Amino acid sequence: MISAATQSNPMSCDGRLILVTGASSGIGRATAVLLSRLGARLLLVGRSQEKLEQTLAALDGTGHRIEPFDLNETEEIPAWFKHLIAESGPLSGLVQCAGVQHYTPARFITVDKINRMMKVNVFSTTMLAKCCAGKGAVLPGGSLVFIASVAGLVGDAGLSVYAASKGAVIALTKSLALEFAPAKIRVNAVAPGCVETDMLDKMRLNLTADQVQALAAKHPLGFGTAEDVAHAVAFLLADTGRWITGSVLTVDGGYTA
Repeated sequence: MISAATQSNPMSCDGRLILVTGASSGIGRATAVLLSRLGARLLLVGRSQEKLEQTLAALDGTGHRIEPFDLNETEEIPAWFKHLIAESGPLSGLVQCAGVQHYTPARFITVDKINRMMKVNVFSTTMLAKCCAGKGAVLPGGSLVFIASVAGLVGDAGLSVYAASKGAVIALTKSLALEFAPAKIRVNAVAPGCVETDMLDKMRLNLTADQVQALAAKHPLGFGTAEDVAHAVAFLLADTGRWITGSVLTVDGGYTA
């Protein structure tokens, strides 16, 4: 039965339990705040308990929980996730916002840098998907949303390893969408351009003023905000995205145009 809230607001997430990784800052925090305003209950995942508590304090509604966990510990994800679901019950959605980005010209690439990038951006996403495929982990009608990047769609100098990791997330999204479809679970990705977050601030430290200006010029609408990306994520989680799976929603201020 469709609730009155959903009838009046097709983006309502009233009563849905949604896990958000990377919820301690940036896109993850903005997504959690927006989803709470749309009626969802949130499981907030991140490495810093202090920052997760700050996110928790910004949420509307009740029934939210923080779950400090380091997704770098990829081999520990299945046991952690199983315990989480046993305590919270099945999810209606998952948003994988956790990720890292490094500006690394090709001549400075090392095996260690590749491994660190892939571990968080690709391996942890894959392991979370594996867990969501388990019996009773995600309810029928549920939705998984992965944060990719425009770097996974177009090239950019100095971002080859990061681009490769996000390209992998996009490919993963498309295959998982087909695998999860029989269970009526949707899998999509959002590909942001440059967004005003701590990650962009860190990138600025490795770029000259001219490089930052050139990067900004590639975004006809300017740099975005974490809230811009959060709205796209919510659209895919809610009933507004019920017939969308295997898609990459580009939110980039015109970058890829």
